[in-house]
Amino acid sequence: MYKQETINPYHEGEKKEQVEQMFDHIAPTYDKLNHHLSWNIDRGWRRKAIGQLAPFAPQTLLDIATGTGDFAIMAAQMLKPAHIVGADISEGMMAVGREKAKRMGLEGVISFEKEDCLALSYPTDTFDAVTAAFGIRNFAELDRGLAEMCRVLKPGGHLSIVELTAPPHFPMKQLFAVYSHVVLPTYGRLISKDKSAYTYLTKTIEAFPQGEQMVGILQKAGFSKATFRRLTFGICTMYFATK
Repeated sequence: MYKQETINPYHEGEKKEQVEQMFDHIAPTYDKLNHHLSWNIDRGWRRKAIGQLAPFAPQTLLDIATGTGDFAIMAAQMLKPAHIVGADISEGMMAVGREKAKRMGLEGVISFEKEDCLALSYPTDTFDAVTAAFGIRNFAELDRGLAEMCRVLKPGGHLSIVELTAPPHFPMKQLFAVYSHVVLPTYGRLISKDKSAYTYLTKTIEAFPQGEQMVGILQKAGFSKATFRRLTFGICTMYFATK
């Protein structure tokens, strides 16, 4: 068990149900907070993660923990695939994503489906690529979730992950600690009206495996040639792996 798996948003219920409840609750304000709290740098992180897939021109993509669909929408615009499935446990988040995709004329390319990311309903060897942006640290069982992502990926297919991480070095490590413990939860609480959500998200960032440890976890889940790259002084880490 990894440390972040023991961290829950609230006090009662299974982690999966608590995470679903939290994201349903903060869905209306999630995009505003996400972009403001990262000063819109998160858009660049997504772009780099999608760029890892561009040389392979995947036609079928699965975006795990798709949330409000930002990654799926950007992937549709950049990669021009035949179809993208955005999978998530939160109907509240996906409702926002469906509206965004519709406004952009992408409802024929992107479909949003409620899925348990630890037990996906898709057949083995289904997708050319699997992606995940800022979501896998919420898995109740990281090993199981990554193994499922590997299972539904076609042999030779690619996984691209971008995840928030705690910077490892001075002074960004200290600056990020102040920002994540004071600014992020305070602003998040004021805008989202959820006292626990952004405190929970900060704790999971700090607890989540990163760098070489995460590469080892990806290989254990069945991936090969796993690599990582730290972005913006280590605030974010990008992973790339092949089945």
